[in-house]
Amino acid sequence: MGVPAGELLPSVDPVHRSRWKMKNKHKLFFMAFPFLVVTFIFYYLPISGWIYAFYDFIPGIPLSDTPYVGLKWFKTIVSNPTQTAEVLRVLKNTLAMSSLGLITSIFPVIFAIMLTEIKSGWYRKLVQTLTTIPNFISWILVYALAFSLFSVDNGVITHILVQLGVVDEGYNFLASSSNIWVTMIVWYWWKSLGWGAILYLAAIAGIDQELYEAVEVDGASRFRKIWHITIPGLIPTFFVLLLLSIGNLVNNGMEQYFAFQNAMNKDSIEVLDLYVYNIAFANNFPFATAVSMLKSVVSVILLFAANTLSKMVRDESII
Repeated sequence: MGVPAGELLPSVDPVHRSRWKMKNKHKLFFMAFPFLVVTFIFYYLPISGWIYAFYDFIPGIPLSDTPYVGLKWFKTIVSNPTQTAEVLRVLKNTLAMSSLGLITSIFPVIFAIMLTEIKSGWYRKLVQTLTTIPNFISWILVYALAFSLFSVDNGVITHILVQLGVVDEGYNFLASSSNIWVTMIVWYWWKSLGWGAILYLAAIAGIDQELYEAVEVDGASRFRKIWHITIPGLIPTFFVLLLLSIGNLVNNGMEQYFAFQNAMNKDSIEVLDLYVYNIAFANNFPFATAVSMLKSVVSVILLFAANTLSKMVRDESII
């Protein structure tokens, strides 16, 4: 059967092609419109709350009855030695954990490659499913699991270590601030490793299979196929995600650290997002808003810096 002439018009007749493009452009716009609305409501509309950083706001008092203080709370960050020390402390924690995240961002790449090398289809799907499910578990439940394993009295791992004589008495791992940065990154990758590998699995699936067939004819081993075909095919995806991570260097989120924080490890686990939360609920909303504003400005600067780096190195823009 022949193809109807009408279906060939968009690719043959310039006039009909232009009309076809305009028609589909509107369709794509209406498909994206709900996401634009959600983005505006949850990301751009809250920016109006930045106005609280310029007032001596107290909850319960209307903003119109609150004195305007200008840049007072921004100046407090650098003029008050105590506040400056606190901000530097949480900034150190934030940058340390973000840097560990950047250093270990190669883990999802390695895991994705290992998954694709599993020849048994059912076993590969089982491993991928089991490693992806933790991403949908809340950090509160993750902490509950950590507590059941490492609590000083009833923790399973703690009890085993005592029984084996490795330690003389129970050690409160969850209340210790030593190695807390490493502990947090370990829990983070346990939860998100499978989910983080999904993009790399998609990138591997997009590699031309004829390349693998060609090197097999030349007698290349499995390792050489990974080194010369798979890894080069993953580098563009990895580089883009790495640059986006650099742009989010000061945005760790707070859910994980909120769940694991306690009085013993607070000094080492408190990151900027958690610090803003704690300050806000200590009834210092204006100062918390000022810190949050500066954090957002730094994030935007880092994002554009990463974009400039991408243009210089790869001659491609990420935004």
